[in-house]
Amino acid sequence: MSENAAVPVRLRAEVLAAPAYRQGAAPTKPGFKLSSNENPFAPLPGVLDALRRRLDVNRYAGAAMPELRAELAAPFGVGPERVHLGAGSVTILYQLVHAAAGAGDEYLFAWPSFEAYPSLGLASGATPVPVPLAAGARHDLDAMADAITERTRAILLCTPNNPTGPAIARADFDRFMARVPATVLVVLDEAYREFVTDPAAVRGEDVLAAHPNLVVLRTFSKAYGLAGLRIGYGVGEPAILAAAQSIAIPLSVTGIAEAAARASLEPAARGELEARVAVIVERRDALVAGLRELGLAIPEAQGNFVWIPEGEGGVADAQTLAAAFAGAGTLVRPFAGHGVRISVGEAESLPEVLDIVRRFLG
Repeated sequence: MSENAAVPVRLRAEVLAAPAYRQGAAPTKPGFKLSSNENPFAPLPGVLDALRRRLDVNRYAGAAMPELRAELAAPFGVGPERVHLGAGSVTILYQLVHAAAGAGDEYLFAWPSFEAYPSLGLASGATPVPVPLAAGARHDLDAMADAITERTRAILLCTPNNPTGPAIARADFDRFMARVPATVLVVLDEAYREFVTDPAAVRGEDVLAAHPNLVVLRTFSKAYGLAGLRIGYGVGEPAILAAAQSIAIPLSVTGIAEAAARASLEPAARGELEARVAVIVERRDALVAGLRELGLAIPEAQGNFVWIPEGEGGVADAQTLAAAFAGAGTLVRPFAGHGVRISVGEAESLPEVLDIVRRFLG
């Protein structure tokens, strides 16, 4: 909130002091919005058809949504009772941290990572513990394991890591989980899983069964292009998901979102989705190659975004680079003191990005 705003009632000091999550802004002049990791493609045709048919917005959606949950459970080899739906996977993150960690407890995450992580414990009074990334903008899983104490209640692993791009390797994940107490909740946040091309990367489907303390998160916001409808899901032990459900805002997943998600899972839609993801991956890899040709040390990119680091191998100041983009009409997301994240957008945006960076580097 504004530092100068007067608060007419008593509110918690730690909440007032915490910065709110800020959405990527929209361009104010002709250009590209590359600040929110959105899908540049229009909704799938089958999704649009499903939305046109879903007109009963005067009614609440059936909260259980058993058909959708069963479809989401199938790739994991589990039943629908192991799937929990939320208004975007970020809402499930809030629920899980709230359920696991209270006042005096801690939860761990790599940093920089998803911007919402530091504020997840505000509601319950839990203490966030950020662990700096290792070389190559990767999770430092050894340091994260070393940071576990008797107060640790949850660990958040974002793979591929937003905003830096690398994915956690399966072998590294296995070694890490061997050091995590079985009573500590681990959340594998795979919001960008569909864009991963590294065969060595961990996959939630492959590791869930081995770890009762693990919850895997996925979303329809990124690859599926349903960001505006807010629907995501978690897969894990029913008892853990029931605790998250008890904290959830009732009826927050709408029937329209359910219809769009189910349409996205139809065989024909999956084929079109895979083709679109392949295009985005091709653009991503081309952007990485172009930026590296400019002399920048771009880390491995496994999501639908690219990271330009601040400091050695990167740019001198992330905010200044973001300002140069904004001046040209294209918006990116700066992380002060760390770097700049650039979402992969329209094909026409690639040469524009490279041109802006080239001029910035002089």
